[in-house]
Parts: sequence; structure tokens; C-alpha cells
Amino acid sequence: MKQYDCSRGCETERTTQGELKIKYHQGCCKLNATDWLDGINQESCKDLFEVRFKNTRKIVFRNTSGQLIKKGDLVVVEATNGHDLGIVTLEGPVVIRQLARHRIDPETFEFKKIFRKAKILDIERWQEAIAREHSTMIKARKIAAGLGLDMKIGDVEFQGDGTKAIFYYIADERVDFRQLIKDFAEEFHIRIEMKQIGARQEAGLIGGIGVCGQPLCCSRFMADFQSITTAAARCQDLSLNPQKLAGQCSKLKCCINYEASAYVDAQKHIPELKGPIELQDGFAYLVKTDILRGKLFFSYEKGNLSNLVELSIQEVRDILNQNKKGIKPVSLLEKGSDKGENEFISAVGDGSITRFDSEKKKKNKHKHKHHSNNGNQQSNNQ
Repeated sequence: MKQYDCSRGCETERTTQGELKIKYHQGCCKLNATDWLDGINQESCKDLFEVRFKNTRKIVFRNTSGQLIKKGDLVVVEATNGHDLGIVTLEGPVVIRQLARHRIDPETFEFKKIFRKAKILDIERWQEAIAREHSTMIKARKIAAGLGLDMKIGDVEFQGDGTKAIFYYIADERVDFRQLIKDFAEEFHIRIEMKQIGARQEAGLIGGIGVCGQPLCCSRFMADFQSITTAAARCQDLSLNPQKLAGQCSKLKCCINYEASAYVDAQKHIPELKGPIELQDGFAYLVKTDILRGKLFFSYEKGNLSNLVELSIQEVRDILNQNKKGIKPVSLLEKGSDKGENEFISAVGDGSITRFDSEKKKKNKHKHKHHSNNGNQQSNNQ
């Protein structure tokens, strides 16, 4: 039976003869990079390969085995103590691009080595270690809770040889691990490494689907997390509702920053209004601003979204200049009638499931009338 391991991007299958087969599967490969330079050879990177481990942990290694290694191969690589096992996800010139993204110079950086392609014994030991991860995480959480530590253990990753485990945790303050590591070592009989992560990094490790219907950006392509403030939401006129602005990590959504710079640049051309504009028939208040299109919408009633009048940036500037000189332009109502209906209309009722009923009834009535006329004609002919 085939089983898909989303955390490592591979498909495992145990044959009827008991043989274990592992196949690389890109369907849910976190932080996946498209090899758009596939087929291009480059001497400086021919021995460099990106190897993926659990979730978003990826490291570039140098092939010193002398074996022909390609994308999708399971390889045994050098670790701090012992060896690890991972899947080759990138090769060729794109690896250099990935290194430049992380500001790593391939000429001076000391890469760890790829020892060999994984053998059956290596893969069996690797799968045994993976099978221990969930139960180890549950026990680790109980031990940490028993010590009264203010921390959350989010994930556990075993090394390929099963002799070491990385415990990913979240904590708001500094945590004293001395007793915790001793208890872990006595319970699990392995080497322990504690690695602190943030809420955004935890969401990237776990993965999921965002409100946009796409996989989370932090698990799909984001490797560096920038600070996000409510100022980025304000400049885009977004509603400052925490439930709408927060992502699955309970922090502000990373996508708020994507278009913030474009709005900041466009907002420089919008005139600053400290109050209403003066007209011959009263005051007009700014209700809505379309920053990217450069349109401002005014109403004679403050906060009223009905009977809006659309003005361009230049028209607003002209009115402000006239107001400074003590001149009051003519009414905006005439201008609004020339423009036609405003674009800000209510969508209530647009999605009603009965909006097609009237059309169907008309068609049915038409058919019924047509049949009745045919019947009358036939009776008259008889």
C-alpha cells in the first residue's frame, strides 16, 4: 500500500515481498523551487546538490562519493554526529541561485559531503526513526509540562541514523533546558538538539491552506520573514479587523506586505485633505479613495455611501486651490449626474439562489401559452 509523506515529499510503498520502495514526489514539496535551468551544465556547480529533510529544512551538499547523483535520489549525507538521510531536490545552476538568495559564497563556504546513495539498510533505519517521531513529540510535551516550562514543542525530527533528534519549540521568554535535556536523554536514549522557532516558522513547518485557497506562503516559497505592521494595512485601506488580518499563525498575514510599497508610491500623488471641500451648495466630505486608480469619492453627508461623486486627483487639487483663494466651485451634483451611476453599489442580493427563478417562470409561461395556442388551433381546425 502506498503512503504519501507530505513532511518529506516522498511516497513510500512496501511490496508483497517486504521490499521498501521510496519515490520522490513533488506534489506537496515545501519551499519547492522550479528548475528553470534544467539541462544546462555549469562546471562550478556540477557537484552541488540541494537535499531536503523534514518539512522546510533544506541544505546544499557537495557530492564527494564519485557516484552519479540526480534529482529524486535518496542520499546519505554528513551530519554533525553520525550521518543523515535526505532527498535530492535540486541540481545544476539553480543551486547557485539558491545559495545567492541566502548570501552564501560557493567559493569560500565549506559544504558538508554526500557520502553515497542510500542503501536498503539505510532506508529501513530511516523509516524506523520516522515512525518514532510522533510518539516522541507527545512524550516530550508531557515532560516539558511536568517541569512547568512555558514552551510549546511543535515538531520533532529524527536524524537518518536514529541517533539524534531535533526538537522544535516556541517560547516567548528564555527557557532553562538543563533539566529538560537530561530528562529527554534518559527517556529517549538519543542526542538532543533544541531549536527555537517563531509562530510563522511553525506555520511553515506544519503547512496548510490560506484564505486565498493557496498553500501557505511560509511553507511554499518564503524562507525569510520580514516584520509586518498595521501601517502596511492602513496604507491599503484594509479593515483593521484582527480576525481578517491574522493568518493561521495568529500573526499579521505576510501577504499584507506584498503590495504595500505600490500603495505607498501611489499615495504620494493623492492630495491630503484635512477637512471637507467647500462648494456653493455646501460641504463635500471624502468618503472613499481608490488609491491605485487615483479616484476620490465625495458625499454631501459625512459617512454616507449613497450618491457618491467621483473626482480625479487633478479635479480635487483644482478645488482645493480655489478654496484657498476663497472661491467656491459649483455643485458636484451636476458633475455626478454626468458621470452616471457610481461604482460602489451594494452586493446584497446579488448572490441569491433564487435570482434565476423569475426567468424560468417566464419561460414556462411562454411554453404553456404556446402549447395552449396550438391546442386551440387544432380544435378550430377540427
